Amino acid sequence: MLKKILLTLASLIGVFAVYIAVLPSEFSVARSTVIAAPPAAVFEYVNDLQKWDAWSPWAKRDPNSKATFEGPETGRGAIFKWDGNAEVGKGKMRIEESIPPREIEIKLDFERPFEDTADVGFEFEPVEDGTRVTWSIAGEQDYIERVFCTLMGLDMDQMIGNDYEEGLANLKRVVEKAAE
Repeated sequence: MLKKILLTLASLIGVFAVYIAVLPSEFSVARSTVIAAPPAAVFEYVNDLQKWDAWSPWAKRDPNSKATFEGPETGRGAIFKWDGNAEVGKGKMRIEESIPPREIEIKLDFERPFEDTADVGFEFEPVEDGTRVTWSIAGEQDYIERVFCTLMGLDMDQMIGNDYEEGLANLKRVVEKAAE
């Protein structure tokens, strides 16, 4: 009987391992909103990393997080480093490309709670009611990260997407208030 239980358990672990192995390692998440302001006004709040505290969904999760800035104040080469609690972790963002007022590309490097790298992008498209802002992230999950997310029931689109929706709502509120 014990032998059958162990064999069944080993089989289930094997099936789970194969399932994780065939999951895609790449992920991509994007969210958009329309802000009643011209693209240049919205662009300014993203291109200046020191203004992120006004709208970032993570800023309020650890008000005691330590932030440092390096390089130029805005645009390409601007760097934001943070070191916070378990919820916001530790890492840095560097603006890799800044094309006013259309696009910003950021390299995101996490140190804690896990080491990882991702590419973050912002697109600013003029529309009839203002600016459509699209915030995106793309990266890869290694095998262990896929195991963890599967066991914890985490979906990258939902997990990151919810934060992006909150951040875009905050950005909308801040930019539209400044435009009044």
